[in-house]
Amino acid sequence: MRQPPLLRRRSLLASLGGCAFLTTACTMTPTIPSSVVSAFTPTGKLRASINLGNPILARKDAATGEPAGVSIDLARAFAQRLGVGIELVVFDAAGKSVDAVKAEQADIGFFAIDPLRGEGIRFTAPYVLIEGAYLVRQNSPLTDNAEVDRAGRRIMVGKGSAYDLYLTREIKAAELLRAPTSPAVVDTFLAENADVAAGVKQQLEADAARLGGLRLLPGRFMVIQQAMGTPTSRGAEAAAALSAFVEDMKASGFVAEALARHRIQGAIVAPPAAQA
Repeated sequence: MRQPPLLRRRSLLASLGGCAFLTTACTMTPTIPSSVVSAFTPTGKLRASINLGNPILARKDAATGEPAGVSIDLARAFAQRLGVGIELVVFDAAGKSVDAVKAEQADIGFFAIDPLRGEGIRFTAPYVLIEGAYLVRQNSPLTDNAEVDRAGRRIMVGKGSAYDLYLTREIKAAELLRAPTSPAVVDTFLAENADVAAGVKQQLEADAARLGGLRLLPGRFMVIQQAMGTPTSRGAEAAAALSAFVEDMKASGFVAEALARHRIQGAIVAPPAAQA
């Protein structure tokens, strides 16, 4: 039976109101200019650089062997917004992922914001915040982060990672050693008898549980701002579209839902970007 006009209007308003609780399904998708789509897809597909060295955001699915995680979800969502296919360009370390975007072997990437990486890449505001921590042996005399930077101490960190870039600037007295990738930090720390391992808090916790005889120092020594990025050559309009996408994904609940779906702890959704 056809509803009277007033009842139909009320029904429509109620339906629209319900969208407030369906965070992603009711999100309005803006129209992307064809010039922006072309800027992101010089090969006809969106090539997304994926770093498996950060298990909070990307990993290999145990069942399928395929990349999975928050970064992959965001990459697929952006390709869908552009209306194009996607190609995942997968690396085992952050530095390699950064280099691929700088060399335009990929169209977007997922990186910790760092001044050195800003050369050749336009970053969005962060979409998640991740803690960096220190790990030591159970019998280590170290009990506080402030005790790490001392002469004679050796700190193991993943080569080219955000932690490497940060500690290279901040460490004054201790010596930095570099493992080939972030997931290899703890094993290399033990093999080379270093004093401290530095990296993603959750990775260090998992390695401590796997190996035993290890502990994390309380607190954190830094917070990583994880963002998306694209080559600067793609232009300001493309960079603005990517930034708008990240803000939409935070505001809609997409990022929070992805973190929950992948059972990620220790990472939080970044706040909205400051308005210029």
